[in-house]
Amino acid sequence: MSLNARIALWGAIVLAVFILLTGIALDRAFRESASSAHEARLLGQIYLLISAAEFGKGGMVMPEALAEPRFSLPGSGLYAAVSDERKSVWRSQSVAGIAIPFGFSLQPGKRNFESRTDREGKTYFVESMGVKWVSNGSSAAFTFSVAEDLKEFDAQIAHYRHSLLSWLGIMSLLLLLTQAAVLRWGLAPLRRVSIELGEIEEGKRDRLGDYPAELSRLTESLNKLLLHERAQQKRYRDALSDLAHSLKTPLAVMRAALGADALKDTVEDEVAKMDRIVGYQLQRAATAAPSSLAVPCRIRPLVEKIANSLSKVYFDKGVMVSISVDAGISFRADEGDMMEMLGNLIDNAFKWCGKEVRISANLEKGGLRLEVEDDGPGIARDAKIMERGVRADETVPGHGIGLAVVKDIAGAYGGALEIGKSVLGGALFRIVLPER
Repeated sequence: MSLNARIALWGAIVLAVFILLTGIALDRAFRESASSAHEARLLGQIYLLISAAEFGKGGMVMPEALAEPRFSLPGSGLYAAVSDERKSVWRSQSVAGIAIPFGFSLQPGKRNFESRTDREGKTYFVESMGVKWVSNGSSAAFTFSVAEDLKEFDAQIAHYRHSLLSWLGIMSLLLLLTQAAVLRWGLAPLRRVSIELGEIEEGKRDRLGDYPAELSRLTESLNKLLLHERAQQKRYRDALSDLAHSLKTPLAVMRAALGADALKDTVEDEVAKMDRIVGYQLQRAATAAPSSLAVPCRIRPLVEKIANSLSKVYFDKGVMVSISVDAGISFRADEGDMMEMLGNLIDNAFKWCGKEVRISANLEKGGLRLEVEDDGPGIARDAKIMERGVRADETVPGHGIGLAVVKDIAGAYGGALEIGKSVLGGALFRIVLPER
């Protein structure tokens, strides 16, 4: 199921539940309000009956004609009765032939409102009030009751529910349309990402465009990943091109030597050169290069691992290694690239040192600085070492392809390899990598 369909489905479910609960709440509130209105109206009718009643020696007397004409019409839907503590003393003409459930007598001052059902299952609202009547030194307690069938009330509720359902239905439709429009507008950037990725696959564009803040980090990471991938492909192409170009000369020399007496020595020399060239170009092609998605690698464990391994290799020299790298220093780079750079520099230091090698690393404003020093004979500032050569055999003899590899990897990260004079008396190799 698509993201749009999921959001639309859950939005519709939430909307349906909200509309349902809203309808139930409004219906209940209206029903209670209508019931209260009927209660107030029936109470008003009781007050009218009390005001029209007369109490004398003959007991309670009600006039023939009341202010409410429905009391005089049989089956009108509005009924009234007056009773004392023992029996009914008066009933309106509208009660004729109908068993209205008026209820029991109430104490003076008490009032009761409720719905009651007769023997035929018909329901009525019944309002009752207890009254104590005092006249000419005598008193009596009466209960005035007014009942109304629910025909009008039910019609009012039905009309309200029909109106409520109509408006809730219209509102639901409008909300669904609004939700669809908002989803289409809100998810437009995601659709655009999909379209642009398709165009990138087809070669119609080379990067994703600008997006809202919520997607910018994702699209920027994708752009960096695409850039990294292109750079990786370019390095492979360049490495293969350089490899083919670098092998032309040794192959030409070997062909020329086929007719010479010194064939064996020539072939051995040229094969050695070709081996160095292939190793160098393959190492360049394998450089991971910087990536914003790379996990930060800790520097000290790498340095200790390399130094411990080389201490065993150069055990006879008894090299004293000094490591000044804080345990918390880390850098966002491929661990293999860091191992390659540090391994080549530390190996050169062990190879050319007298007795001492010093390794340090510092995080400075703007990036990482790595330094490897030794107390050996040192290295002159030769431009051929610092500049990338097309042929691997243009590097300084005795140092193989290591420095060229370090220089290329550092350059891929936007950094540089610097060579100087160490305070120990030998060479100082410094790698400066900018913060990513």
